[in-house]
Amino acid sequence: MQFGRYFEEFEVGAVYKHWPGKTVTEYDDHLFCLLTMNHHPLHLDAHYAGETTDFGKNVVVGNYVYSLLLGMSVPDVSGKAIANLEVESLRHVKPTFHGDTIYGETEVLDKTPSKSKDDRGVVYVETRGYKQDGTVVCTFRRKVMVPKRSYGEARGGEQPARPVPHE
Repeated sequence: MQFGRYFEEFEVGAVYKHWPGKTVTEYDDHLFCLLTMNHHPLHLDAHYAGETTDFGKNVVVGNYVYSLLLGMSVPDVSGKAIANLEVESLRHVKPTFHGDTIYGETEVLDKTPSKSKDDRGVVYVETRGYKQDGTVVCTFRRKVMVPKRSYGEARGGEQPARPVPHE
């Protein structure tokens, strides 16, 4: 199974549909909030959210949705990355609620060979996340430095640094 892509394997216009989706639980949302010290009651206090917001219930913290989609994209996009260079834009389009299932896909917008090193290039992508009913909840664009095949072959191929078992 391939993990990530070399620069030569990216095609402008290609869309990678990440699989599987992830159903977001209250536990996921609360743990992420607590780990990142985001204690906003919109995410943690059901009574507050029910009484004082237009949604009438807790909203999943947006950075969790972004992080989830970024993680979903790794096997298809950045699994071989040398560096994540930039997140150009991040939009939280619609809310996500506990129990929603998030799916993601990434489109290749552009690719540019490196001007300083001939063994790599930069891929410009947009990732879209949507719920089980198709409603887009999050989009972001980023630039990722990825190796060319020659870079990978010089460093051990598809599974660099994998040890050989012995007894």
